[in-house]
Order: sequence, then structure tokens, then C-alpha cells
Amino acid sequence: MSDAKISGIVHLVEETKTYGQKGFRKRLVVLEQDLGRFQNFIPVEFIQDACDLADDLNVGDQIEVTYRLSGRKWQRDPNSEVKFFLSCEALSFRKLDSSGGDAPGADPNASLDEAAFEEDDDVPF
Repeated sequence: MSDAKISGIVHLVEETKTYGQKGFRKRLVVLEQDLGRFQNFIPVEFIQDACDLADDLNVGDQIEVTYRLSGRKWQRDPNSEVKFFLSCEALSFRKLDSSGGDAPGADPNASLDEAAFEEDDDVPF
């Protein structure tokens, strides 16, 4: 099976946020796609050490992200409502030029360390 990929223009790069006692880190990057009749905004999460790789991204960059979908079930206690969360976790990315190819100077092999994707049960997402 091939890796799932999505491309778009970087709309937003948030600061890294830290959660829980173990210091779980997450950074949100939002991609914008023009689908003709409407704009589509896709949140992509960079996790743990991968947060630092998003430092190379700027609003307006055209990028392609290889990602995996991750789902979690969360319930505060046995009597509370069960919630399900879906996230798009970045595995790698590359900058593109305006024609959709590799941008000059872009590292097509910018890859995120698998160890960065360890889960922390202290957070509900």
C-alpha cells in the first residue's frame, strides 16, 4: 500500500504546545486547498521531535505531506460520554514549487523520526 499524501499551501504554522506530565509536544500546521467552489483547510499535526521540523515552513509555502491517520477513543470515566478523535499525523513533507514539483533547495527526503510518534495517554487527542 502506498503512503497517503496531501498537498496544499501552508495557511498557518502554530507554535509548539506541550501537554501532560510527560511533556507530550504537538504543533499544528494548516494546509489550504482551493477546490474551486470553496477553500479546504486541512490540519496536520507534527508530534514530539517533529515539531522542530515545522520551523522550516512559512505561510504561503506549497508543500506535499505524507501522513497517517490516527484515531483515538477517550472517556473521562465509565459514566461519561465516549469521544472519538481523528488526527492527521505528518510522517514527512517536501516543499514544492508553484508547478507542483520539488522547489529549488528543498530536501525531498525530509522525514520525521518514528520515535516522535509515541502516544501519551494523558491527553484526549
